[in-house]
Amino acid sequence: MSDKTTFNATRSRLSGEKKQNSRDILLHEKARVLVTGAGGFIGSALVHALNQRGIQQIVLTDALGEDEKWRNLRPLTFEDYVPADEFLDGIEEASDKFGRFAAVFHLGACSSTTVTDSEFVLRNNYAYTKSLCRWALFSGARFVYASSAATYGDGAAGMDDKTEDLSRFRPLNLYGYSKQLFDLYANHEEILPEIVGIKYFNVFGPNEYHKGDMRSLVCKAFDEIQRTGRIRLFKSYKPEYSDGGQMRDFIYVKDAVEMTLHLAENEDAGGLYNVGSGVARTWNDLARALFAAMGRDPVIEYFDMPENLKNQYQYHTCADISKLREAGYAQPTTSLEDAVRDYAVNYLIPGKRLGD
Repeated sequence: MSDKTTFNATRSRLSGEKKQNSRDILLHEKARVLVTGAGGFIGSALVHALNQRGIQQIVLTDALGEDEKWRNLRPLTFEDYVPADEFLDGIEEASDKFGRFAAVFHLGACSSTTVTDSEFVLRNNYAYTKSLCRWALFSGARFVYASSAATYGDGAAGMDDKTEDLSRFRPLNLYGYSKQLFDLYANHEEILPEIVGIKYFNVFGPNEYHKGDMRSLVCKAFDEIQRTGRIRLFKSYKPEYSDGGQMRDFIYVKDAVEMTLHLAENEDAGGLYNVGSGVARTWNDLARALFAAMGRDPVIEYFDMPENLKNQYQYHTCADISKLREAGYAQPTTSLEDAVRDYAVNYLIPGKRLGD
């Protein structure tokens, strides 16, 4: 049975029940929510935001491993934690084993852009998402999942979250491809309008400390400045971009989470949505903002990009967030300078996490 057929059968089964407004479901203190990847960066930030709304009946899943992700969970309030593989086994055994949920936020994935084990990445990012989505649709839960701006590749085909021609995009790495596969699958099965896929751009902020080399430049450069007093940035290999002048859409994690919750709560929202600031800024801008937040004069050096990155490096990303705005999200995004200052002063310098 296809997921489209599964969803239609579920909608028919629930047709006799009164449909509750999604905003009431998510904002009600008794709402029950599932968050995958809950120990991770965006996942733990989202759980913190739910707690701030009075929601505590949250089941968390993740593969915590041997890193420090568990520290992100320490300040949070939740109902239960279930390892990701056990949760998948459980719902495949009995769809109601863990009870019913108003919403499912699927943020768990292998997000490394340098991992080369394709079988692992596709099983973890693509197959798991299909199974979880099928289960969520069958149980009547609102399904919100993390896609990625990495699906757009080098941007040559645009970064349009409105297009139905998803096959035109060419991701540059395995991570982006694994995310595109599910976007394509959901579109083919005609269930994409009934769920929400979030195309996160360059998210940074507290709770990313465990990510090693995959941390944002703000987090890594903070340590580098403390050690050496400088920041090192990649040289440019395109004449139209100066060294450090390569551009990204940097979005503060607090904004990204608010955008995600808004889309989950808006029952008319469906499909793919860019989540970014809508403004492209340079790496030099980011570096100077961090030096200013730390009360230091900027010292920036440029070095050669590793050969394995040159063919998959994005020189410019910028989210068109007009679709998000059309879905009713009216809050302004935090400026790069204000976001970096908040991150540095309130989290990096005192060594705190969200909720501490």
